[in-house]
Amino acid sequence: MTFGRGEFEAQDDSSAEAEALLNETWSSDGRGSSEIESMTGRLKASWSSHKEKPSIANSSPTSDDGPQLALESLTDSSDLDSANLRAQGHEAALQRSFSPLAAIGLGFSITNSWVGYLSNFGQNLIYGGPQSVVFGLLVATIVQWTITLGLSEVASAFPSAGGQYHFTYILAPTKHKKFAAFVVGWMTLLGWQASPSPSDSDKRLIAKTAGPLFLSPKSVPKITQATLFLSVSGFVVVFILLLALKKQTQPASFITESGLGTSGWSDGTAWMIGIGNALYAYGGTDGAIHIAEEIPRPGKNIPLAMNLTMCIGFLTAFPMTLALMFGMTDIDAVLNSKLASAQIFYQITGSRGIVTFMQCWVIVVYFMSLTSQWVTAGRMTWAFARDVRPHFLPVLRAATNKQPKRGIPYSEFFSHVSTSRDFPVRATILSICFCCIYGLLYLASTTAFNSIVTSAVLYLVRPLLLHPLSTKTYPANPPPPTQSITYAVPQGIIVTRGRATSLPTRAFDLGNLGYICNILSPLLVAVIGTFICFPPELPVTTSNMNYTPVILFGLFFVIMGLWWTRGKKFVGPRIDWELLNLTACK
Repeated sequence: MTFGRGEFEAQDDSSAEAEALLNETWSSDGRGSSEIESMTGRLKASWSSHKEKPSIANSSPTSDDGPQLALESLTDSSDLDSANLRAQGHEAALQRSFSPLAAIGLGFSITNSWVGYLSNFGQNLIYGGPQSVVFGLLVATIVQWTITLGLSEVASAFPSAGGQYHFTYILAPTKHKKFAAFVVGWMTLLGWQASPSPSDSDKRLIAKTAGPLFLSPKSVPKITQATLFLSVSGFVVVFILLLALKKQTQPASFITESGLGTSGWSDGTAWMIGIGNALYAYGGTDGAIHIAEEIPRPGKNIPLAMNLTMCIGFLTAFPMTLALMFGMTDIDAVLNSKLASAQIFYQITGSRGIVTFMQCWVIVVYFMSLTSQWVTAGRMTWAFARDVRPHFLPVLRAATNKQPKRGIPYSEFFSHVSTSRDFPVRATILSICFCCIYGLLYLASTTAFNSIVTSAVLYLVRPLLLHPLSTKTYPANPPPPTQSITYAVPQGIIVTRGRATSLPTRAFDLGNLGYICNILSPLLVAVIGTFICFPPELPVTTSNMNYTPVILFGLFFVIMGLWWTRGKKFVGPRIDWELLNLTACK
């Protein structure tokens, strides 16, 4: 099947002349014998020549399996990956140094479900007791996996480091694509930049966790694999210790008993808020998307990494949760403790030494996971900065007599990729600096700090940079994430425009299941997102008030200001639909 959308062949009316020149440039950009130009020609020539050959079997024209045979002319998979990226309007600039296992390691080290849920399940105890902790996590798993499954299919169709904003630009109607992509891009950027912002006391972690990116960038894939191994092995060790040393087991009725919530909310409302809190266990499942240009066969391997991240997350977080709830002996002591996980560890094992050992392992996993967060934040910043292909800039300037703009200010500077280190050093430093500056808010007001962090989480499901031994991250407890707005936007567009006319050939095709994921994703985001803005407890006071809605709209107005000052000159990627189908069909 060959896929094409005529409306993508035209850009905004205000830049029609520029679009004409872009079309001409796309066909022949003056580089003649360039390597990628050669790849494109070899693909299309192979397909054309194949279609002219008669069938040996029945002496009749062959079926239209040209794309399948055309790809045989590219024996190197890296050539195929580069051609696919070129079809989406970008040139290959990064080495494909991440193996599928390294991509899974990066994705799971960001999500780290069992470690993440250890830091905030105590709030679910407040909302609805053990029932909310266990079954809230089950519902959160279904919700998050539904959204991640739909997003991973889109990532398979359009593998790019830009992720959600890139998908939005490709899928949205011509009239609205620039605005929608610009807004989603900044939402994603704010989500990745603000969420890992450290408090002042944690700034010393930056040198230790970001250091490998600059000192030994080629070792980063190995670090992500090591983090995956350390996290999974840590789960196994802690889980076995809890089972072997438990003194008693609570009956099943203790887990299913209702009415144990102490938040002041009704059971139904508290349960919905608890689901949002449990979603914290699955934050940042889009992480692997942003290294799509650094992994071979991204159309196949990125969905694999995303869904295995969810699978490993559930297989670690849920058994750990059951062990904690069935082994807990004093729920009141846990509710009144400063660190719920340590209190239950002690109730089960009865040994301070063992508890210290288990918590130290959790801390090490936490520290090692931060490297992957810096990688992803830097790649997203770089992708948004480099949106216009560099050799198109002179054409656009000549046609419109204006300076075309990319996603962020000084984008030509921040879109640079270091030739000595083979990664976007400047964009990564920008991300780290932003986090440091934002972390200064912690000194002024922890309430403001956490409200902005929670708003960023609403834009993008991300694990917050919470210290594993600290509960002073929210007026009551760690802020719960909701489903990402940016995860839902591309899927919502697909629903309104139709899957058959929106998605090209792809390695990961959900078929009819895709309709369910694409329809449910925006609905789940809207529902859970509403409850996530509720205060964590009643009665509401200035100290426990949830200012997330105010900050959320405030950040949106900032994005609108950026749109009016530079967004209208924003130019997204140029898509070659024929080449996209050719390179994605195998």
